[in-house]
Amino acid sequence: MSKAEKKPLGQSRKPRRGNALSHRLTRLRTPGGGQGSTPRLSDADAQNRNIALDCGWGRLLFTPTFDRYQDLLDALREEAPDTRDIAFHVGDPHVLLAQAPQEIFLDPSHTFRLDLSTYRAGGRRPKGVTIRRFSSESDAAGINAVYANCGMVQVREDFFAGERDNRPVTYFVAQDDLTGEIVGTVTGIDHHRLFDDPERGASLWCLAVHPQARQPGIGEGLVRILAEHFHARGLAYLDLSVLHDNDKAIGLYEKLGFRRVPLFAVKRKNAINEKFFAQPIEGYEALNPYARLIVDEALRRGIHVEVTDPEGGFFRLNHGGRSIHCRESLSDLTSSVAMSICDDKAVTRRFAEAASLSVPAQLSADAPDADKQAFLEKHGKLVVKPARGEQGRGISVGISTMDALQAAIRQARQVCDRVLLEACFEGEDLRLVVIDYKLVAAAVRRPPRVVGDGRSPIRKLIDQQSRRRAAATGGESRIPVDAETKRCLAEQDLDLDSVLEEGREITVRKAANLHTGGTIHDVTATVHPDLIDAACRIAKAIKIPVVGIDFMVHDPGNPDYVFIEANERPGLANHEPQPTAESFIQLLFPGSRARERRIA
Repeated sequence: MSKAEKKPLGQSRKPRRGNALSHRLTRLRTPGGGQGSTPRLSDADAQNRNIALDCGWGRLLFTPTFDRYQDLLDALREEAPDTRDIAFHVGDPHVLLAQAPQEIFLDPSHTFRLDLSTYRAGGRRPKGVTIRRFSSESDAAGINAVYANCGMVQVREDFFAGERDNRPVTYFVAQDDLTGEIVGTVTGIDHHRLFDDPERGASLWCLAVHPQARQPGIGEGLVRILAEHFHARGLAYLDLSVLHDNDKAIGLYEKLGFRRVPLFAVKRKNAINEKFFAQPIEGYEALNPYARLIVDEALRRGIHVEVTDPEGGFFRLNHGGRSIHCRESLSDLTSSVAMSICDDKAVTRRFAEAASLSVPAQLSADAPDADKQAFLEKHGKLVVKPARGEQGRGISVGISTMDALQAAIRQARQVCDRVLLEACFEGEDLRLVVIDYKLVAAAVRRPPRVVGDGRSPIRKLIDQQSRRRAAATGGESRIPVDAETKRCLAEQDLDLDSVLEEGREITVRKAANLHTGGTIHDVTATVHPDLIDAACRIAKAIKIPVVGIDFMVHDPGNPDYVFIEANERPGLANHEPQPTAESFIQLLFPGSRARERRIA
């Protein structure tokens, strides 16, 4: 072969080698071009490029549909106020981050994938709940209520109206069979329907279970039904993103067969995401949820925070030359006199009576036995509580015999030497949070309950429910197994070893305090004006700017009540979606303004 004949052959090979190298480099420079990424769309799929799906709480940017990092960055910069956009399925996040390190950050989450071709349906469906498709406006309100109580970004009010015809997006809800309330939700996205995904993938988003849901297994049930739904559609896999330290969720996903894949999520630096990219405050992680809620709001307003004693919930806030020391919602603005009034329940009651509030009849446990017997006979049922104490410790409710009364007094004296007896008002426990002498939140608190499964003894049901309550509240709420619990069961002809028939629900303690396993339900929109007026009057009488007022009521929408006590350090983290932390910080620093409206 002559040199002239070889030259064309050499020329023909060079371009092929050059084109292959160019193609590989181009793939590595494109947003989804890294190892493990989904295939790029072909040139014929122009209508499916640059996909940014509006989810109501923000947008999902599907990275494989973007040809250039610049296009993806431009889309992220279009993030609306008070929302959280997510660039998902990023294969080479280090390359993307290098182009705008001041604007975006790598989300500290793992991506997990479930192979739907090998997935097998199984597992018990949760008892006492029905899992079904989203169908109504009331479902939309229920989903947002679950989001709010889980500290998630809520969906804007007008969003769900058009979602029933959105074929790529599927919403499932878990509905409590007894109450009709939505207690869980999950969102699924069909990538093939959304942008003709060549891999026929899908993704799971916003799995959330209400922290006060009574039934176990709701989260697993929602994941399983979504997987079965997409499996029936013939899709290949189901992806999800989960925070790296969410061990409980990761354990569930691995149990169901999800495995990690080398794909990542990138987000914009904004006030919602700040805790994931800002330098952490020393001691922040050790704060309890009540302190952390306030600290987060302060940081969003640019207020300097110094954690002075994390275990005790103490922190100092500094802004504009003003410095205020706090212990959760107790601050320098509350005087020692106001605090001492709230600390002694007998004194608090006298202040309430002087402010013309309705108060229950009361007697000291130091009274002669004959007086206590007469007091019990007159009122039928009594509440026994220590004169000083918090978090429901030492309180017994519904005492109806002298033997039970003496036992309850002994238990209360383990908390405080002085013990009070009060006439028992049958009804619901209502907490009203008053800040700057205005109502900010109202909620009904209900005692802990368990639901039978036909197999487990009550002792095990209590333990399971207690672990769920602790997980949902950062360890703040647990159900004690003590004399009060045993007494409550005995009144129902039960004990800790009794096995409840499936579906039977019982109360295991009569006190509705959150710290002893109770649950809390927002009623701010429906609470009666007379109750609001009474709560504000007692706050003004004590001269306390931040306080939790407790009433017993037949119905929060009716005016009848009796005053129970005032709490000088109310837990503000229990009242989502009401703006308790915002109102507290606004009281402390009236000139401060949040950089963005707070959405957790």
